[in-house]
Amino acid sequence: MSVQESAKIAEIPGGRPAGAGTFHLSRTRLVQLLMAGSVVLVAAVAVYLWLTGGRYVSTDNAYVQAAKLEVATDVSGLVSEVLVHEGQHVQKGDVLFRLDPRPFTIALENTKAQLDLTALNLQSQEVDYKRMLSDIASQEAQMGLAQLTYDRNAKAAKSGAVTVEAVDQARAALNSAESQHQSLLQQAKVALAKLNGNPDLPVTQHPNYLQMKAAVDEAQRQLDHTVIRAPFAGAVTQVDQLQPGTFLVAANAALTNTGAVALVSTDNLWVDANFKETDLTFAKDGDPVQISVDAFPGRTLTGRAESISPASGAEFSILPPQNASGNWVKVVQRIPVRIAVDNPDGVALRAGMSVTVTLDTGHRRRLSEIW
Repeated sequence: MSVQESAKIAEIPGGRPAGAGTFHLSRTRLVQLLMAGSVVLVAAVAVYLWLTGGRYVSTDNAYVQAAKLEVATDVSGLVSEVLVHEGQHVQKGDVLFRLDPRPFTIALENTKAQLDLTALNLQSQEVDYKRMLSDIASQEAQMGLAQLTYDRNAKAAKSGAVTVEAVDQARAALNSAESQHQSLLQQAKVALAKLNGNPDLPVTQHPNYLQMKAAVDEAQRQLDHTVIRAPFAGAVTQVDQLQPGTFLVAANAALTNTGAVALVSTDNLWVDANFKETDLTFAKDGDPVQISVDAFPGRTLTGRAESISPASGAEFSILPPQNASGNWVKVVQRIPVRIAVDNPDGVALRAGMSVTVTLDTGHRRRLSEIW
């Protein structure tokens, strides 16, 4: 800047260059605009939060659950083979372990032999019944002959052609034939009862045969249950507790680690979330849910509320709280909500994992409610 220009500036009152006042006013207006915008922004956020208040509820009192089972059997025997190892993934129907089948095979063969013997006995009874009918017919002929002999001797005795002794012998022979006939009739009745009242009934429909057939089926069932299979797909655990040579007692197999293999489903997974009762005012089945798994930070899964429990968790405890005492203190109850996971998308969920869930109830307030 030249000396002349400096002199001209010095002549301006206040010593400020031309246009400095304009710049000062623009900065002041900018600050005012920013302050007004901040107020509007805060108001808009407050209105939005009020409108969406109660729509989203969340809790970290939630855990992954899975179908799990102590896979055992209802027959007792020695474990002969364990075909899985700890953590192995199996499909439905895969063999987990086997019992020694020999005692069950022997029992099955024994019942089959008894079934065949029962069939032979029934056939023999049918033949014997038919023989009895033939004997009855033959005895009826003998009884008719004895009656004819007695009548003839009784008539001849009146004219003195035969002796009284001959008449007595003829009467005794008739009585004996009648008694024998009655005896045969009783035997035939008993035989018919053993044939279920129908001598033409097929052997396979007779009660005795059906009883032995049921015994064969039971023996076969027990033999089949010596092979223990996975009832659903999953991962096996607690396998090392079951070793070949262990005697498995069916009565308590599922209650001890030495009598079963634990199976945890890898397909049937869900989340149990325990919401505060005050958070479920607008919740309903089918509401969308976002799931954050503690073990996989940054990954968010989706799901839906499958069912909301009709009772609080305390109602299912062994010792429910008693609220009738004088020192009662109100406590917010927890309501279990079962959440179905849509698709883990490569996230290896495991039963018992901690998660945080956020449920969208879809509830919205209206501006008309403000005034």
